[in-house]
Amino acid sequence: MTTKVGLLGRMLVAAASATLLIGCMTATPYQPEIRGQAVSGGYSEQRLSANSFRVNFAGNSLTSRDRVEGYLLYRAAELTLQSGFDYFVIVDRLTERDVRTYVEPDRFYRPYYGTAYAYWRPHWRYYEPGIGWTVWHPEWGTPFWAERTNVRTVERFEAHAEIVMHRGSPSPGQDRAFVASAVIADLEPTIQRPE
Repeated sequence: MTTKVGLLGRMLVAAASATLLIGCMTATPYQPEIRGQAVSGGYSEQRLSANSFRVNFAGNSLTSRDRVEGYLLYRAAELTLQSGFDYFVIVDRLTERDVRTYVEPDRFYRPYYGTAYAYWRPHWRYYEPGIGWTVWHPEWGTPFWAERTNVRTVERFEAHAEIVMHRGSPSPGQDRAFVASAVIADLEPTIQRPE
């Protein structure tokens, strides 16, 4: 009996881990931004007046700038139609880019004595084709496997726009005016919703 319970427990832990891992490896879908959801990010809005909103869309590190801005535009169109208007004008917009660089030393080189006794680190003599025999020592500055690092840059985009909604058709020459139904029709095939 304990074997079946132990096996079931391990299977549940593995399933939960797989779900968490899949959530971490997915671009932000078109969803409201709610804390604690499987994939971070999403849309949010704030009503400013009867015919205006501030609309936001935040993507995670796997969501491209194009997708973030497209989802923002789609949400603005949805709000326009839901509010009984026909088109919206973008009064102000901003896309923020958050870039973080992580430098991780080689995980295989962790001397048990730490950095306090650097001169006691091991050194090697090895052969490099075309160069000959070379000596490596950490204090001499010659690069070797212990000097490798993993450099990873992570980007996140968040788009913001203030929109004013109107009825009827936009005037010719209004370059920041979007017909809501046309935006929905154009972008609908690209919208990825949560599973």
